[in-house]
Formats: sequence, structure tokens, C-alpha cells
Amino acid sequence: MLLTIPLKVIIAHFFFSYISCCSLWRNVLTTPDIPAIAKYFTTKGRYEEVNPYLIDDILAVNKSLVKPPSAECREIHLTAIIRHGSRYPTIKNVKKMRELHNLVVQKASGEERWLREITQWKMWYTDEMDGRLVQKGVLDHRHLAVRLSKLFPSLISKEKLQDGHIKFMTSSKHRCVNSTLSFQGGLAKLWAIEDEEIDYEVNDALMRFFDNCTRFVETVDKNQSAMAELDKFRSSAEMRRVQEKIADRLLVPYSHITSDMAEAAFYLCAYELAIKTINSPWCQLFDEADALHLPHKQVLEYANDLKQFWKRSYGHDINSKSSCILFHDVFSRLDRAANEIRSGSNVTEAATIQVGHADTLLPLLTLLGFFKDSVPLTSNNYVTQGQRAFRTSRMMPYAANLVLVLYDCSGNLRLQALLNERPLAFPGLATNQGEEGAPLYQDVRDHYGELLQGCDFEKECQLFPSK
Repeated sequence: MLLTIPLKVIIAHFFFSYISCCSLWRNVLTTPDIPAIAKYFTTKGRYEEVNPYLIDDILAVNKSLVKPPSAECREIHLTAIIRHGSRYPTIKNVKKMRELHNLVVQKASGEERWLREITQWKMWYTDEMDGRLVQKGVLDHRHLAVRLSKLFPSLISKEKLQDGHIKFMTSSKHRCVNSTLSFQGGLAKLWAIEDEEIDYEVNDALMRFFDNCTRFVETVDKNQSAMAELDKFRSSAEMRRVQEKIADRLLVPYSHITSDMAEAAFYLCAYELAIKTINSPWCQLFDEADALHLPHKQVLEYANDLKQFWKRSYGHDINSKSSCILFHDVFSRLDRAANEIRSGSNVTEAATIQVGHADTLLPLLTLLGFFKDSVPLTSNNYVTQGQRAFRTSRMMPYAANLVLVLYDCSGNLRLQALLNERPLAFPGLATNQGEEGAPLYQDVRDHYGELLQGCDFEKECQLFPSK
């Protein structure tokens, strides 16, 4: 579905949100009191925790990290797959938060100031919010658009936008559509353009492929046994200790604090920071031991990483194979740009901006082999996984993005990968010194040759795939 929106409407959408949330954003710049556990909020974390320099200057880019493979190289195409911006909790999490809040108001005792603040805290999250983009999420994408235009000015430029050489695609979910509009609005404001029309395509086949993959839906998404490792960890001694410490701080019986309630407290701290940029009194339920030190090191972070590992990543083969359709789409765009350059033609699609979900990006990263540990994440190896590569707090904050940039280096095409505006080395592909982690494009294609030849979405997603 291709939709055309006048730029002045996009700008109006952006300004309405910007005016409402600018005071919230100023709090980020003036409030140094960030919760000690903020770096461990997994998929509920802020983008600024991954790139802390943005707290001082939200439009800063690190050109010492992100630069062409060599001086002779020029960028010719960019594909960016981006998670939506900061959002409200879903109904499921709102219900957990409400249950915890009711318990605290009715049962908690103590004289500590933070506890009085919790009991006086108003439960303002409602079912109607259900994952919608928040005002901070608007700025996440607006600012990302400006930063990417600064990093790749010849691809994301006013001329390329006006000439239709930048393509936008989004999931149909409101938080993704509004993130797309915010990205477009950031560019429109940057270049002071309006009274023009700009397209975006709603494409759930690509951006919500998991909904259409029968084998994934039936054997993983709807199959509780697929989450056995998570269920065992939620009943583990490590998780019980976290629950007991929360109960001790609230002065309630241990039996009152379930693993769901511990998770709800963790998320309340995370959402209050992500949405309001405040260090909520809920964060006081977790001391530094819960976040930083053994034996309670990042227990709740690990629980969510287990969930993502087994539901969207290496835990089950179909998790990554469900993204075959997006994988082929990405390489078809890269191939088209490569062929146009080789034939001496102009590249018709300078940049592709695709907005989806963590559930879109994580399976693709997995299919490409990124962040794969030598030992899988399980319920009983938490203590030895402290240095694991698979850490969603670093990989998948709000507005997480995988950017693939194709360069023409005096006739040699090279491909550079960035995750969250940081270089990302292709696993199993060595590059020579001075190539800035950008191997030859043909070497990348050869490396993924088996997937390019196969990885058939229709075949992989059959409930009983044929051999």
C-alpha cells in the first residue's frame, strides 16, 4: 500500500509533537540522575544509553567511527532498517504494572521517602495507550534522520528527497507509521521544505514477516514449550533472590512478589525514564547489586535476553529463517545499485528507510550471523554469560537501526554495516587494514551465498517444510 502525504502535513505532525515534548527532552540534558540500571533495560532502553554522547548533543555524529573505507570511496546506496521510536507499554505490561501498583498501595509499609513517593505515585498508564508512539519517540526518529543526513550527505539530501530517490517503507502499526512520519518530518524541517508530497509504503509482508510465517507462529510464537528456558529461569534461585529483595524493601511477604511483578517494577523504571526522562521512585526497588554485581548481575536483563534469544533469535532456526523475505529484499536493493554503477548508470534509489519492530530487526541480525555466542543462552548458564555478545540492551533500544552502505571505491564495490551508528563487522569476513570494516561487496555475497541461493520464505515457513 503506497501512501502519499504532503510535506506540510508531515511538518505539522512533527511540530505538534515537538512543541509538546521539547520540555521533556530538556530534562534529559539537565538531569544527571540516571538510574544505575538504565544500561540494562534491554528492548525497553533509550537510544542514549547505547550512545551516551547524545545526551550532551542529540545531533552529534562520530565521524571518527563512521567514515568511508578509504578516501577514494563514495557512497552510492544506503538501506536502513529501523525500529520504531520510544513507545508506551502494551496492554499486557500495563496490567502487570497495575497489579504491582495496587499491591504496593495496599500492602507496602515503611517510612522511606522513596516508598512514600511510590505509594503517592498515580498509575497513569492506560490500556488505550497499548504500544503507541510517545512524544519522545517522535524525536528519536526526527533526530536520527538529521544524524544520518550528516553522516551520508550525498545519499540523504534535499535533492534526493525531492527527486524521489529516497524510499520509505513501514509496518502498518501506528507506532511505525508515526515513526516514519517523524523521520520524514525531521528531514523536511532540516531543509525547510513544504507544500510537496512524499510517499511511504505500508508493507507488512516485509516489515512484519513473522505474522505470515506459519511455522514460526505455530511452533514458537504460540508454543509455550518453545520458551522452556525462560520459564525455568523465571523459577530460578537468581530470580527468586530478586523477588525476595523487592519484597524486603516493600516489607511484604515473599509470596506476594511474583516474577511478573519483579518484571513490572523493572519496566516501570524503564518506561518512566524512556517517556518522561526521570529517575522514578520505582527504580529504588533495585539497588546496585541487582544491576551490577554478582551474584545478582543483570538478572532481569538476562531474563529478557533469554526471551528474545529463544523467541526471535538463535534459540530456534525458524526465528531467523522467517526473515528470509526481508533478507532477499535488502540484497535485491544492493544488487540493483551495484548493477547500475557497473553499467555506468545513475543509482535510482539512493536510500531506503524501512521502519519496523525489534521483532523485524533481531531475526535479520540473527540470519546474518551477528552477536552469536559460542554457547547458547540457557536457564542455567547465567553466571558464565556475563560477557555474552547477545545483549539486547546494546543491540535493540528504541530506534535501533541497521544501516548497510554500499560504496564505489574506484570500481571496487564495498559494503559497510552499522548498528546504532557504530561499525559492525560482518561475522567470518576479514578486512584489510584501512578498509574500515567494509569488505568487498562480492565477498559479502559469496559469504551469504547459501542464503542467497536458498532461504525461501514460503518453503521455510511451511508448518511441515519439504526436504
